[in-house]
Amino acid sequence: MPPQPVPASEPGTDPAKRVLPPNPKAAAIVALAFTVLLYVVELVDVVLPADLDQGGILARDLSGLDGVLWAPLLHAGWGHLFSNTVPVLVFAFLAMSAGIGRWVLVTAIIWVLSGIGVWLIAPGGTVTVGASGVAFGWLAFLLVRGIFNRAAGQILVALVLLGIWSGMLWGLLPGDPNVSWQGHLFGALSGVFAAWSMARVDRSQARKATGPGSLAV
Repeated sequence: MPPQPVPASEPGTDPAKRVLPPNPKAAAIVALAFTVLLYVVELVDVVLPADLDQGGILARDLSGLDGVLWAPLLHAGWGHLFSNTVPVLVFAFLAMSAGIGRWVLVTAIIWVLSGIGVWLIAPGGTVTVGASGVAFGWLAFLLVRGIFNRAAGQILVALVLLGIWSGMLWGLLPGDPNVSWQGHLFGALSGVFAAWSMARVDRSQARKATGPGSLAV
């Protein structure tokens, strides 16, 4: 008898429903490398006489629109960077559960959409910097992906993350004028959109793989 194909619904066979990255070592290296990059940029900003933070997002000013690309790499001092370090490391690592290539796509969606949101609604004349918008996006992505993927393991991880970092959710609301709730809010919304988009792509690919007339169990 020829080997029988493994059913698509068998636990552990669907990459979209993974909880941890398929290659944890590579994912850890990528997450650490991104974090190190943030520290290198901050060190350069401290050493150089130029104020790199002015390259952030200048709200509703065309000259500041390119800040969408640079703002997540810039921080308003070491304290700001320290506060983002652990969330960036943990969320970036877990968000690679579908592979590094998928993580790059998810991160690009969050990076660009959250930045555009800040540019549109942040107070005029303000410059926004920091990786917290991207971190909020990764967190939101991790919180809702299990619902879109119908994955119990991912939902369990989301509950754990929510229990540990529930305090971050207050950052979605207006409060401290020196904290960009706009970046946090649009980061979170972008993360939800990324999770929904990736789930749609995965379902479309699954339908194509199954093909018309095939029986999926």
